[in-house]
Amino acid sequence: MKYFLIAQVFISGMTSLALEMCASRLLGAYFGTSLYIWAVLIGLVLIYLTIGYFLGGRLADRYPSTRALCIITSAAALTTSLIPFVSQGILSWSVQAMAQVSVSAFLSSLIGTVLLFAVPVTLLGLVSPYAVRLMTQHVEQSGRTSGSLYAISTAGSILGAFLPVLWLIPTFGVRRTFLILGVLLFAASLWSLRPYWRPAFIVVLVALILPLGPLKNIPDLIYNQESLYNYIQVTQLPDGSRQLVLNEGDAIHSIYYPDRNQVLTGWYWDYFLAAPYFNQGFTPQKLHRVGIIGLAAGTIARQFTQVYGPVPIDGAEIDPSIVNVGRKYFAMNEPNLHVYVQDGRAFLATTQEQYDVVAIDAFQQPYIPFQLTTREFFGQIRSHLSPTGVVVLNTAHTTHDFRLVQAFVNTLKQVFPSVYIFNVPGTFNTEVMATMQPTSIDTFRSNLAQLSPNTTIGQVASEVLPVVKEAHANGGIVFTDDRAPIEQITDQLLLNYIQQP
Repeated sequence: MKYFLIAQVFISGMTSLALEMCASRLLGAYFGTSLYIWAVLIGLVLIYLTIGYFLGGRLADRYPSTRALCIITSAAALTTSLIPFVSQGILSWSVQAMAQVSVSAFLSSLIGTVLLFAVPVTLLGLVSPYAVRLMTQHVEQSGRTSGSLYAISTAGSILGAFLPVLWLIPTFGVRRTFLILGVLLFAASLWSLRPYWRPAFIVVLVALILPLGPLKNIPDLIYNQESLYNYIQVTQLPDGSRQLVLNEGDAIHSIYYPDRNQVLTGWYWDYFLAAPYFNQGFTPQKLHRVGIIGLAAGTIARQFTQVYGPVPIDGAEIDPSIVNVGRKYFAMNEPNLHVYVQDGRAFLATTQEQYDVVAIDAFQQPYIPFQLTTREFFGQIRSHLSPTGVVVLNTAHTTHDFRLVQAFVNTLKQVFPSVYIFNVPGTFNTEVMATMQPTSIDTFRSNLAQLSPNTTIGQVASEVLPVVKEAHANGGIVFTDDRAPIEQITDQLLLNYIQQP
């Protein structure tokens, strides 16, 4: 019995933390990832485990039998195995609640987490105190016994932190990982349930081989994949355009027209092309190198290549699977594009190149990663810009709330002399541009006015000139590495937008 109990405690500890890691990916496909979502997940898991520890101690004193413990872990295995089949309906309902009841992503993800993970994680919390009770033969050994079993459970949790992330989810997907965990947990329960194991085990194995389909129901879906960082979806619309959407799918991260020679999108990506024209006397021949942080499937790189020729472009993209999707579905194969599979901040810290334009379009939707928003980060960019360099970033606003835009203006003004904003018509996107040299809107207008309206960049001029504005700091918040409340401001924007009549 001793060794069976040790194995059961180890696998239960592994499953409890593995469920937490899998839950983050499952929630990310609907709510994105942020400090708030992680706070919901970690906080609730700890609450469930606390309840489980409390109930486990009481039940173990009242029903100290191995059969009772195995029934508990079998129930945990069953409820874990049910998650892949009920998650889509529950999380879709939670998203609808976010829109219809006007609650934030924090509260709607809270609802989804409660409904999906309360039962299995609470049941797993019962295991360690139950095992301590069953293993303790003498009071004078209780400290050694409980310490050993909790160490074994923690060792299992360490494996549960790495196994799903490094192997199970990339290899089998998040939902099959839930099923695999259920099978392992059920297998660890069989030693005291021998008369009943065959039919139950057959049911679990059948569930393991059932086709599950996409993680979400997405119209016009032609490809989907769970990567180390994202739930990746490629859609192809009736007009032939392909779009890259990630995780919750509320934003388009790249667009491509495979059946026609069209590079302009009419969206915010076009605006990046106009950035160098703030400099006096700029001509396309003066653009020597471009850096892109948040390459995605290569929309910005394709546009710069078509407009400025084979200028060297360095693109940083943290997710290697997105790079592969970009090459396969979005023709991201320009010979002048050099792809770096790195976090944007790490890329800047290691590159020795100098850029005329640095474009930032990195989102863990709906949030910009905080490390790509701070004064220190923009100081790093400044050190990699040419004397006439320009940095451009994509951010967001709502109809009446420009707090996030203003925070970026305040931050950029700490590093650059001139800052401009472009509110993209018909969208909630704002492009913010900052220049190494003191520049003016008059120079920008004069440079663009000389372009033929029949050229691609001439068409871009017609998009950007009506909306360009010079921006000024207002003494408000400045994002720093120590304090960058990007999630808080973004959530406030979203909640205020939802609550608008």
